[in-house]
Amino acid sequence: MGVLDGRTAVVTGGSTLIGHGVVAALTEAGAHVVVADIDDSGASVLTGPNVTYRRTDVTDDAQLADLMHATADQRGGIDIVVNLASVYLDDGPATSRADWMTALNVNVVSMVAVVQAALPWLKASGHASIINFGSVSAKVAQPGRWTYPASKAAVMQLTRSMAMDLAPDRVRVNSVSPGWTWSKIMDDLSGGDRAKTDAVAAPFHLTGRAADPAEVGEVVAFLASDAASAVTGADWAVDGGYSAMGPEQAVPAIPQLMD
Repeated sequence: MGVLDGRTAVVTGGSTLIGHGVVAALTEAGAHVVVADIDDSGASVLTGPNVTYRRTDVTDDAQLADLMHATADQRGGIDIVVNLASVYLDDGPATSRADWMTALNVNVVSMVAVVQAALPWLKASGHASIINFGSVSAKVAQPGRWTYPASKAAVMQLTRSMAMDLAPDRVRVNSVSPGWTWSKIMDDLSGGDRAKTDAVAAPFHLTGRAADPAEVGEVVAFLASDAASAVTGADWAVDGGYSAMGPEQAVPAIPQLMD
């Protein structure tokens, strides 16, 4: 029997490559997953009796309300919310006000709206779990990137605040912060060359490669399960050691002084 048998999960941004890994891990654990996204083509590969796709714009409160009501009506409730939907609009110091507002709306404010819309059913679940997607970008400065790291840093603080206020209702809230993970942007930028992507990622990941979406999904499924019943208000680095590695990376620096 799966650890999530009988539970219903709503995954925003589930049409992405990372979303595919999350959806697969949740369904393999026994959950029924409702994918909320605006990418119809990305959702088309998500098939099976335990996956439902509902076209939903996370910035539209009316659509979010419809999503949660329809899900609860059909599934009998909502137990898990995964806030994965995000947008990358980042031109560093040249980022326009309009792009700032869009990025914060999608990456932060819409996470709140999703949780607000699902909250009545999460409170009734008895084993509810919210997993928000942060990023290693929230923890370090990166050249030419302002909006994305700032929005993801906000997600991490939001997660702690959510965990505090929802604890009395037995709703756990955690975040995951992936490092480089094989995703659409990696696929596009590398021309589909996974080996090249791993080679570029190797110096700043202790694992020496980018992660697979399935590896991120497994951590999400764990956090959604009763195995993580004592885990809330925490950020889980699914980053191959990126955040553990300092500026010296994995190259011994002291011996270089003696050369």
